[in-house]
Amino acid sequence: MFFVFVAATLAITWWAARRTRTRDHFYAAGGNITALQNGLAIAGDYMSAASFLGISGLVFLSGYDGLIYSIGFLVGWPIILFLIAERLRNLGRYTFADVVSFRLSAVPVRSISACGALATVILYLIAQMVGAGKLIELLFGLPYESAVIIVGVLMILYVSFGGMIATTWVQIIKAVLLLLGASFMAIAVLWNMGFSFETLFERAVDVHPKGEAIMAPGGLLSDPVSAISLGLALMFGTAGLPHILMRFFTVADAREARSSVFYATGFIGYFYILTFIIGFGAIVLVGGDARFLDSAGALIGGNNMAAIHLAQATGGDLFLGFISAVAFATILAVVSGLTLAGASAVSHDLYASVFRHGEADDAEELRVSRLATVGLGVLAIGLGIVFEQQNVAFMVGLAFAIAASANFPVLLLSMYWSRLTTRGAFWGGACGLGVAVGLMILGPTVWVDVLGNAQAVFPYKYPALFAMSAAFLAAWGFSVSDTSTRAAGEREAFDLQYIRSEMGRVGEG
Repeated sequence: MFFVFVAATLAITWWAARRTRTRDHFYAAGGNITALQNGLAIAGDYMSAASFLGISGLVFLSGYDGLIYSIGFLVGWPIILFLIAERLRNLGRYTFADVVSFRLSAVPVRSISACGALATVILYLIAQMVGAGKLIELLFGLPYESAVIIVGVLMILYVSFGGMIATTWVQIIKAVLLLLGASFMAIAVLWNMGFSFETLFERAVDVHPKGEAIMAPGGLLSDPVSAISLGLALMFGTAGLPHILMRFFTVADAREARSSVFYATGFIGYFYILTFIIGFGAIVLVGGDARFLDSAGALIGGNNMAAIHLAQATGGDLFLGFISAVAFATILAVVSGLTLAGASAVSHDLYASVFRHGEADDAEELRVSRLATVGLGVLAIGLGIVFEQQNVAFMVGLAFAIAASANFPVLLLSMYWSRLTTRGAFWGGACGLGVAVGLMILGPTVWVDVLGNAQAVFPYKYPALFAMSAAFLAAWGFSVSDTSTRAAGEREAFDLQYIRSEMGRVGEG
């Protein structure tokens, strides 16, 4: 079953490669994706290894507190729906840097936007590679390093040949299958509990080592600063994820973009309800079953594999094969979308717009995209091996912190604040990115867990509260103090941008 899924996705890539001839097809699927298809593809991007394996693993580990990620992921969607989607579709072509540079100087703005996009993509890729490596290691007994290399090679093939068309259709198919599989698993858990949530929670409290503590907050986030910082990252980071923002360029107009968010919100909300049931079901049906525990009493494969073990507990080997194959297809689809976003930042924003000043033709830009895909694949393999022991949902939280700090402030201000200048956008993005990355390195995750130091310089795991504040403050300060002639022209050009952003809505009327 596992190899059938891989073969099917490769067949889709072959089909898509025959239809990918131009930049428009490679980056945006020619704008021919419908709202429902795009909504499923966006949901597919969200229902990643971090969501399916990571959140259910966090609920298995900490109970109630594991839901902070699913809630935070979901509440970011109204921001995209009401603030971002329409204007993004009307102002841009392939990347969110198109929107930011609409009335600002392209070279500095695209440079910092591409850096923010690449930092977000790389962190997100680490989470997916860790999930994929652990899954293959568990299923086939391969060494973790070999498993990560296999995922990286397949990812490079998908993106290099199929582009956005292949990535979108793989996402749609695996989203439908994952929703069906997760629904079956949740129903099986509830059936074992007599369809009583009270029974589910009582049995979870009885068997979990933390007892009643799993039903109270504070297990993951013990201080209010961390809670606020993570909440800001999850809420606003959604609107700064480059692989999600790229999806709005695959539909025909702003109305379809708005409808895409509507469909995606429904699918994602339903899925996160299921992860809650799956996590608590794993506590009851997996945590106390010796088949799924090693000699030390820990879960085989780590907490990220709780949902995979639950599949076997509820549906036997056949359902384990199905869920494992869908989980792997999920990871491949998400890493393909991430790699495509990273490659477009390198080829479209940096190479074509910054280094070649818009003079690169389609063939040249596509060649650079494919080279960038290979480079990102090699980097993702290396980092996936280094960060083997990190929880995938936690790693995605850090990616969201980068997106919320480096990408979202500049994108929002470029759309809604007439006084934003090139200098403000550049230094706002640079400060957000620099502070977020710096605090992440000095924080417990890297400084202690990876580098082996005794104590972190920065005490909090999540930097978004501080980095977002720095980004907005820098963008405001450098913009209002900019008295150059270029800045005056950029402020006047805001009216033209506003008219352009409203053209789609007028056309719909």
